[in-house]
Formats: sequence, structure tokens, C-alpha cells
Amino acid sequence: MEASGEQTAADVWARVKRRLRAELGEDIFASWFGRLEVDTVVDGCAYLTVPTRFLKSWIESHYADRVLSVYRSETKDVERVSIGVRNSLGREASPQRRPNEAPRPNAAPMPATTQISEPKMPSMALPAEERSENSDLGGAPLDPRLTFESFIVGRSNALAHAAADRVAHAPNGQVIYNPLYLHAGVGLGKTHLLHAIGHEMRAQGRRVIYLTADRFMYGFVASLKAQTSLAFKERLRGIDLLIIDDVQFIQGKQIQQEFGHTLNALIDAGRQIVIAADRPPADLENLDERVRSRLAGGLVVEVTALDEALRTSILSTRIEALKTIHPTFEVGPNVISYVARSITANGRDLEGAVNRLLAHATLTGSAITLETAETAIRDLVRNREPKRVKIEDIQKLVASRYNVSRSDILSERRTAAVVRPRQIAMYLSKVLTLRSLPEIGRRFGGRDHTTVLHAVRKIEKALGEDHALSDEVELLKRMLQE
Repeated sequence: MEASGEQTAADVWARVKRRLRAELGEDIFASWFGRLEVDTVVDGCAYLTVPTRFLKSWIESHYADRVLSVYRSETKDVERVSIGVRNSLGREASPQRRPNEAPRPNAAPMPATTQISEPKMPSMALPAEERSENSDLGGAPLDPRLTFESFIVGRSNALAHAAADRVAHAPNGQVIYNPLYLHAGVGLGKTHLLHAIGHEMRAQGRRVIYLTADRFMYGFVASLKAQTSLAFKERLRGIDLLIIDDVQFIQGKQIQQEFGHTLNALIDAGRQIVIAADRPPADLENLDERVRSRLAGGLVVEVTALDEALRTSILSTRIEALKTIHPTFEVGPNVISYVARSITANGRDLEGAVNRLLAHATLTGSAITLETAETAIRDLVRNREPKRVKIEDIQKLVASRYNVSRSDILSERRTAAVVRPRQIAMYLSKVLTLRSLPEIGRRFGGRDHTTVLHAVRKIEKALGEDHALSDEVELLKRMLQE
């Protein structure tokens, strides 16, 4: 259900843009936000669009929390934002377009990833074997580069790889580990495994659909508007493999209920489900408890941080692949070892490092040395943004530090042994995250924002009076930010 009328949504967005311009300055605003537009507000989510993937990636990486914070200060109707890419012809079709209206003949193919769809679930530019499944369901095409052959196995991802391979090659269409649930941080390979499973099962003639959480949500909302929700559900449940990526972003009570019904229907019908998220099912607090229980009922596998040996293998493989295109591109073992030791966050940063080394070699024509490597990857090593702290991480650390359970912190218990850790966790959530007070309150058992404000003020006052507490809180901050 749309949160407000189109004119009201436009008015709110105009105020949001004015606030962003005032807070960030004209130069930053013009560079990154001048072409950011609101498409619609549905079920508490503001769907925003930009004309290029680069803008989408940059805003999501650097300003998503700021945009949400400003949006929340202007309206309570918005609880999250989603950024998609407009097609090359400009602004996407309005959500109020007639459901049976055909797209314009010259419309460009919709990009993959989290593109905001039209209500009719527009046809994607897909290979023939994908078109029948994806055209009606708004699914994203599988990336041809992300296969089992191109996946590099190491200690941190061996179990996840083995489970994915077992699911993809199950004999006689057997369904195992249902659902298979992979969770990991950004850039650690979980999406690669999802695509690899999809490729393998499609090669076997199986019907496969790959959806991001945003696509599932928007597809369901669009089918409701077009009064085709029953057909949407039936088509979705008529496949052999459902792949859902970034399931932590599924929001809205009605959408969550339909997601739960879809899971149950597919599992009961013997269909395979593979899901990825950034945290285990138990930590998906925004999801309905029954959905979390269903997700936890299969095989849950974590992909942990890449160790140095795996980082070295990834770098070496990528460099060797580039040498087929650039034969003079040579990177010595000492440089590869230096990069593997210096960049520890994720595979995407490693990819960025290789691209910087290649650019230096091809643009300057000079050999890659340790000195030039240091210069080339300096921004990835020294200027990386501070770690983004999650409220769930704060709650877990504080609970462990004070010998209480996380459920105690979220409960209504008012004993001193629980109240002080709860207040400290709320204080840390306020100072280490960009979440608003109402959002923090919801994440602490559905409390009111005034309760959070009282806790923050109380801890702030205590920190000025109790040096031991001040040292303890500073230690917790460092532990969370490392």
C-alpha cells in the first residue's frame, strides 16, 4: 500500500533534497544528488532512482544512511530507501501506468541487479533459456562470469562451496539442504555461489529464477496494484529453483507473509530454495519469526573473512586472466604478497587493487614495483571508511561483556543487571550508527524513542562522573570499530 499520494511524496522529497543541499554543501549535492529522484513510496520504502550504476553504487556506499536519516526527519512514512537505475530514456514509467500498457518499442533493456521494476514486471533482456521464467517475474539474469569454475576455494568458503556444489549437482533432481542459507559480509562470495548454482541447474534444464529482495518486494506490490497477485504467486511457485539474494532487506508485514507462504509452498512441493543474507536467520529481526524459523530449518553456512592465502590466490588468478588481454602486464610475487597483506576487507577491494595496478602499468608503461603498488592502492588501504557498526553487533558485544543474554537486553526486564547494559547498548547505537532514535527503539524490543533518549542522556551524564565506566565504554567502542 502506498504511504502517501504522489504529490505528497514529491513534496516530501523536495524537502529532503533541500536538507541534503544545506547539510552537504552545493558542490557535493550537485555531484551526487542532483539527479537522484523519488519514484514512489511503497510499504514504508522510498524507491529512488539515478541514471547510472556508478551513481547508485556511490550513493549506496557513502550516503545511504544520510539520505534515510534526512528522509526519516521529514516523514514517518519512510523506514528505508532503495536505489535503482533508470533506463537510458530517462525516468522510468510511473507506477500508476495501466497494467496492460505495452512498453515503448525502443525502450532499452532493463539493467540487472536491483533495478526498480514497473508494475507489469517488464521483460528483461535475457538469453532465450532465461526469458520465459524471468519475463513475468522480474528476475535478474545470472552473471555469466559467476560460475563454479571461476570460484576460488579457500578455508573461509570451503564449506559454503561444498554445500552449493552438492545442491547444484544433486542426483535425479533431489532436493537437499532445503533451504540452503548462505550468510556473509560484503564481497566474500555468497552471490557468486548463488549464480553458480543457478547456472548449473539451468544447464540441467531446470526452471530457475534469481531475485534480489528488492525485486521480490516490488514485484509483489506491483502485482497487487495490477490485480494479478494470484497469477504472480502461481508463476513463482511453479519453478524448480528459487534464489533470493539479500533477504535481510525484505520489509513490510504483507510482503513478509507472502514470502513465508512462498517458502512453505515451494519446500512442501519439493522445490529447491537457496538464500543469501548478510547475517544468520536468527539475527533478521525485521523478518517474521515464522519466516526466520523456516530459513533456519535448512542448512545455514557462514562465509567468513578471506584469509591471506585465499586473497593471494584471488589476486594471482585475476592477474593471470588479465594477462591474456594485456600480455605485458606483469606483477611479481612480492607485490602480490604485499597487496594480499594490505587489503583484507573483501574480494571487491582486491578486484579494485588489480584494476589500479593494471591502469598504472598500461598508462605509464612502467613496471609494477612495491613503490608503485603502494601508490596505486593507497586509497584502498589508508582511506577506507571506518567500519560500519550494526546495532545487532553492539547488542551482542554488550551482552557478552556484562554476562547477560541479548534477549535480556531486548526484554522488558528492569533489574539493574539488565538496565545498565541495555542503556549502554542504546548509547553506543546512537553514537556509532546513523540510526534515528525511533529506529533504535524498534531494534530494542519495540521501545519508544523517548526511552532511547533517556538512556543516552543517562549514560552521557554517567560518563562524565564515572571514569571506570568511561574507560569501559571507550573499550567497547574500539572493539566494535576494529
